[in-house]
Amino acid sequence: MKLHYGLNELKDIDWLAVLQIALPFMLVGFILILIALVDLYRHRKERTNVVLWTIVILFFNTIGPILYFTIGRKGAKIL
Repeated sequence: MKLHYGLNELKDIDWLAVLQIALPFMLVGFILILIALVDLYRHRKERTNVVLWTIVILFFNTIGPILYFTIGRKGAKIL
């Protein structure tokens, strides 16, 4: 069993098979980010810490939008 692989072995990987597995996960993550950002900026007058939530959504790819929908939407200002 070979424990160390070099850069030369990258050409032996079937990238199409890897892409078929990874693409749906990447697509779901992108859609979550997009929906969270649209919701955040559509209701930015009622939300607190809009810039902070934007950073969390963008830099914590899948967890950021989930945190926004579970925690961030509860932090609305009361008029």
